[in-house]
Amino acid sequence: MNPAIVALIPIVFGLLAVSAVFSAAETALTAASRARMHTLEREGDKAAGRVNKLISDQETMIGAVLLGNNLINILASALTTDVLIKQIPGPWAVPIATATMTVLVLVFAEVLPKSLAIQRSDDVARALSGPALIVVRLFGPIIYTIQWVVRRTLKLFGIRMDMDFDVLAAHEEIRGAVEYHHSEGLVEGGDRRMLGGVLDLSEMDVAEVMVHRRSIGMLDATLPPRELVNAVLASPHTRIPLYRDDADNIVGVLHAKDLLKALADGAGAIETLDIAAIAREPWFIPDTTKLKDQLNAFLKARVHFALVVDEYGALMGLVTLEDILEEFVGEIDDEHDAVVEGVRKLPDGSANVEGTVTIRDLNRFMDWQLPDDDAVTIAGLVIHEAQTIPEQGQKFIFHGHRFEILSRRRNQITRLSVSPPLGAEQP
Repeated sequence: MNPAIVALIPIVFGLLAVSAVFSAAETALTAASRARMHTLEREGDKAAGRVNKLISDQETMIGAVLLGNNLINILASALTTDVLIKQIPGPWAVPIATATMTVLVLVFAEVLPKSLAIQRSDDVARALSGPALIVVRLFGPIIYTIQWVVRRTLKLFGIRMDMDFDVLAAHEEIRGAVEYHHSEGLVEGGDRRMLGGVLDLSEMDVAEVMVHRRSIGMLDATLPPRELVNAVLASPHTRIPLYRDDADNIVGVLHAKDLLKALADGAGAIETLDIAAIAREPWFIPDTTKLKDQLNAFLKARVHFALVVDEYGALMGLVTLEDILEEFVGEIDDEHDAVVEGVRKLPDGSANVEGTVTIRDLNRFMDWQLPDDDAVTIAGLVIHEAQTIPEQGQKFIFHGHRFEILSRRRNQITRLSVSPPLGAEQP
C-alpha cells in the first residue's frame, strides 16, 4: 500500500474519534435528565455540576460543539481528498474520497457515538462534561458572534429569538413524560392521576372542586339547641354551616368537636347551649381562587373549611382541605362517606350518573378522559356540547361517549346514562 495512504489512515481515524466525542457530547448533553443532574449536583457530584452549567446556556453549548465537530470532519475530509488526488490519477479521486469519508463519518462519527449517547445519556454527559466545557470556553466568543448574526438575520423575517420563556413548558414536559411512561406500563394509573393532579393545582379554581350549594348540608341557627345537636349527630360531616333567615346568610360554622366540648363543659345541659357562641366565624373565599393558593392558605391558617362566593357575594359552595388533597391522592373515604356518591357503574361498563357529579370525579371513578375545560359537572358538559337543555330521552354522542338523558327537572338535568368509550363497550 502506498506510504502516504498508510500514514493517512491513523490520522483520519484519530480525527474521527475526536468527532465521535463531539457527537456523543452533543446528544448526551441535550438528552440528559435535568432533574437527575440537579439531584446529583446537590449530592456533591462535580461532573453533574458541569453538565448543569453547560445546559443552562444550551444554545451556546450546542453551537460550540457543532463548530468543533464540523472543523474536525472538514479537516479529515480535506486531508483524505488531498492524499487521494495525488495517488489516484484521473477524475476518480474526489468521488472516492467523498464516498469513503461519508461512510466513515456517518458510521463512526455520527450514528455509533450518538446511539451510545442516547442509551446512556446521563452517564455520557457527565463523562464528557469536562472536554465539552473546555470547547465552550474556547469557541465561546466565536459562537456569540454567530448567534448575533443568526438573530439579526431571523429578525429580517420577523422571527425573534429573545421571546419570553413559556412558564408552562416545564409542567407540560413533566406531564408528557408521565403520560409516556404510563403508556409504556411503567407508571400505574393511580400514580399518573396523582402526578397530574399536582400539576393541575396552579391551573384549577376552587369552583372546579367545591361542593355545590345544593349539596351542602346547612342548619338554621334559630332552631332549638336540641334539634341542632340531633342534626349534627345525624350528619356525616364534622363542620356544618349555620344560616339565619336565608340560606345565603351564613352566620357561622358549627364544628362537632366544639359542640361536644360545650356539652361536656355544661354537664350535658343541651337546652342551655349558646350555639352562636360555639360556632366559628365563616371564611369566605372568591370562586376564582386557585387551588394551589387555597391549599397554602389552609395550611397557613390551620383551617380546613371555606365557603365559596361569586363576585356578587352569593354563596356558590364550599371547599375543604380534603377536597383539594383528593385532586392528587384520589378519593379519601372514611367510615361516614358514601363510596361514590351519585355514580352507579353498570355491568356493561356504562355509568348511571347524577347531573351534579363533577367530570373529574366521574373520570377518576370510571378511568375515562372526558374533558373538563368548559364545564364542571357532567350535566354542564352535555348542555355545553348540545348548546341547549336536552329533553328526557334524548341521546348524544360527544367525545367518544354516548349520553342519554334519563330525567330532567325544570331546567336541570338530574340523571343521565354515559356509555364507556364507544370502541371499548363490553358485549
